[in-house]
Amino acid sequence: MRRGSIPGSSGQVRPMRLLGDRGLAASCAEVTAFGPDLGRLVEDMFATMYAANGVGLAANQIGVGLRVFVYDCPDDEDVRHVGHIVNPRLVETGGITVRGPEGCLSLPGLEAGTERFDEAVVEGVTVDGDPVRVRGTGFFARCLQHECDHLEGGLYVDRLAGMRRWRVLRAARRAPWAGRTEMLRTGAP
Repeated sequence: MRRGSIPGSSGQVRPMRLLGDRGLAASCAEVTAFGPDLGRLVEDMFATMYAANGVGLAANQIGVGLRVFVYDCPDDEDVRHVGHIVNPRLVETGGITVRGPEGCLSLPGLEAGTERFDEAVVEGVTVDGDPVRVRGTGFFARCLQHECDHLEGGLYVDRLAGMRRWRVLRAARRAPWAGRTEMLRTGAP
């Protein structure tokens, strides 16, 4: 990824992994090789996220089991946050717990009220290996927590219980993409 370039502008859209794909349920491995391949992965992730009209994307959602995520997400004050984090660690959560609508590119068209902390801090490194610390509030904090969950093999539905969980899983079984583990063209069932 070149400095100053538009994220994803040189990337390729990759197939999105869907609910039921085994890679979504596995913890991702630490990135140990920093170089052009990692930069291309981040570019592809941005391109894929934008093609799917998302605000965040974890590497395992495109079938790569590495600890990387990208984001282009507003906070509750409409401040736009754009970036990527390699080997992220959720190091702090706080504020109030808020139940808000949450969706996922791996469960297209579905969402449910999911409880998340209103503040989150994630630390990691960039594709160049430079340390990065990202603090989010509101919707952006939700995004940071959501993407960190992905890298641990979790989906937002894992945080749901009772009728809320049952409704999302029932809707997933009836969705146009039900039974698939990969969406060939992002955003198109």
